Amino acid sequence: MIRVLLADDHEIVRLGLRAVLESAEDIEVVGEVSTAEGAVQAAQEGGIDVILMDLRFGPGVQGTQVSTGADATAAIKRNIDNPPKVLVVTNYDTDTDILGAIEAGALGYLLKDAPPSELLAAVRSAAEGDSTLSPMVANRLMTRVRTPKTSLTPRELEVLKLVAGGSSNRDIGRILFLSEATVKSHLVHIYDKLGVRSRTSAVAAAREQGLL
Repeated sequence: MIRVLLADDHEIVRLGLRAVLESAEDIEVVGEVSTAEGAVQAAQEGGIDVILMDLRFGPGVQGTQVSTGADATAAIKRNIDNPPKVLVVTNYDTDTDILGAIEAGALGYLLKDAPPSELLAAVRSAAEGDSTLSPMVANRLMTRVRTPKTSLTPRELEVLKLVAGGSSNRDIGRILFLSEATVKSHLVHIYDKLGVRSRTSAVAAAREQGLL
């Protein structure tokens, strides 16, 4: 029996996932959590084979902390011996979201509109330790692999242009309606792609490559 934890801050989504999963005789939903922190805690308690993890959650258990599914995935992989497999199930399909989740250690990535049969197959594959990506996500990753590493997403370019204009992380977040944590995440990806370690170097490298 494959033991599954549902980690999503929307009850209606959890109900839908539970209905699909419990239609299979070899899958059992053993718990539900509505925060990323709750997913980490449940994983630490054990008894879970696969976690269906959303990427973006509302305020965490402390009321002010907001943690992403990628953060939770990384914490689970980093801090737990023989951790449960993580399968991301989300509405978000940007390159940054996909790559961030995979880099954090997620074994698969599906969109919430995936057919039930695809979801069940993905859970079974994850339980066996096999990676599963929806066709759309797989195509996006292959396209990304074929393009230069320095190709920035439209959002990353927006952030970098504001950095070049002297905006702080707080300013960028206010202008683009993003949290400061999300701005920092974008900057981490920008630095990695450009092979730099600072804002000044990122702007200089982007200008050299004609990105700005």
